[in-house]
Amino acid sequence: MKKLSIVLLVLFSSQLLAAGGTNIELQSANINLENKASLQRGAKYFVNYCLSCHSAKQLRYSRTGKDLGISPELVELNLMFTGEKIFDGMTISMRPKDAEKWFGVNPPDLSLIARSRGADWLYTYLKSFYIDESRPFGVDNALFPKVGMPHVLSDLQGLQKAVYKDVELEDGTVKKVIARLEIAEPGRMNEKEFDKAMNDLVNFMVYMGEPAKLERQRLGWKVLMFILVMFGIFYFLKKEYWKDIH
Repeated sequence: MKKLSIVLLVLFSSQLLAAGGTNIELQSANINLENKASLQRGAKYFVNYCLSCHSAKQLRYSRTGKDLGISPELVELNLMFTGEKIFDGMTISMRPKDAEKWFGVNPPDLSLIARSRGADWLYTYLKSFYIDESRPFGVDNALFPKVGMPHVLSDLQGLQKAVYKDVELEDGTVKKVIARLEIAEPGRMNEKEFDKAMNDLVNFMVYMGEPAKLERQRLGWKVLMFILVMFGIFYFLKKEYWKDIH
């Protein structure tokens, strides 16, 4: 029981850290790695809105085109903007020193971000920016407070404002917490369209974390079937070899 309690405590603590230490409830992302249309749209959003500052060095353009059903010509035309070769990883031209000067920190590589944070966390994070004039870029994030990232998707979503509520703490003091976010300045997309766009983006980022996942799963079933068939063969061979003894 003591060991079980420790494990549960570690898991619970990990969930709190994954949520950025806030009371924001994670929203569910609809991940479907077999939906190539969604992955293609997600790739478009990633290279247009994320790849300027964040790299994805573990993923090659050629692999992306092959998996997503995009020809090399279309990959070079629509996904590659800084002179890379198609067999290169998704890198950026911004130097780390410049990134630290402009943003205070070098933006992390996003190759494995979906595996470390989780799809639901990313989906909620991308939708949780709100106006905060006290921050360097004029926005903060309800899921990840004091974030150093600007709201690069504001032209799609628009700008949100935070609506607060009072919560009484155990010591009797009252603390203001974010109850919900509301659109203050509309963007080019309505709420439903933006949700779909962010779902496509997160779907692509999940694919980035393990491009061979579907292939691995299909191979896994074949391996299990092979083991099952061979178990039957070995069982009857064993009976045949030992029938004179038993």
